[in-house]
Amino acid sequence: MTTKKIQTQDLWHYLKEFTPARIALGRAGGSIQTNDWLDFKLAHARARDAVHCEFDTKALRGGLSDMGKKTLMLSSKAQDRTEFLKRPDLGRRLDKISKQLLNEFVGKAADLVIVVSDGLSAAAIHTHVVNLLSLLMPKLLAAGWSILPIVIVRYGRVAVEDEVGAELCASTVLMLIGERPGLTSPDSLGAYLVHAPNIDNTDANRNCVSNIRPAGLSYQKAAETIFYLLNEMKRRQVSGIELKDKRSLTNKAVE
Repeated sequence: MTTKKIQTQDLWHYLKEFTPARIALGRAGGSIQTNDWLDFKLAHARARDAVHCEFDTKALRGGLSDMGKKTLMLSSKAQDRTEFLKRPDLGRRLDKISKQLLNEFVGKAADLVIVVSDGLSAAAIHTHVVNLLSLLMPKLLAAGWSILPIVIVRYGRVAVEDEVGAELCASTVLMLIGERPGLTSPDSLGAYLVHAPNIDNTDANRNCVSNIRPAGLSYQKAAETIFYLLNEMKRRQVSGIELKDKRSLTNKAVE
């Protein structure tokens, strides 16, 4: 008596060792295998949890304080997590109390203000921000950058960096924000940089360094890239589509 084989291995299964993407899953009869289905459901649950995770600002401020960094706590116009998810426009602007706090905080203009916000994955902020800044801040200070206290914005979207930077008269803004979770990356951190912040700016005025996490772009490489872009913004007085990372081209020319 022969036993019919139920599970069929995909011919490309060997490629799975090179990527966390869901490729070459194989099948059991007419469906994917149970283990792969359960793995997918787990990844989907983690992504949903990341989106709804509440921002632990107390822990973040404690970690930044341990680094010797002062912070200023603000909020967007979104009143809670649910409203933030339903109304992206509210996350792009500060609430009235936060604008008043900024007005009281305005002092001497500085080269840079760093804004940190939960975005769509507070888990990314909890896990990566302190590690990244511990590598980036020494580079900036050694290069003579004047930096304002770190601004933390609850329920923020990327564009809120322009309002913060404009109110504080900062030349450049670096925003660290939780990116939209994927099925293999529920805790991906994004960095958005803009020169001459203005509430009329669009995404064309920004530069982005994304997928910052140990399984993606390492802290060291992310810090080097952000440092390079910030210095180029300061030197050329531009950002966004007018500024490209040309380090690889320069290295090839030297070789």
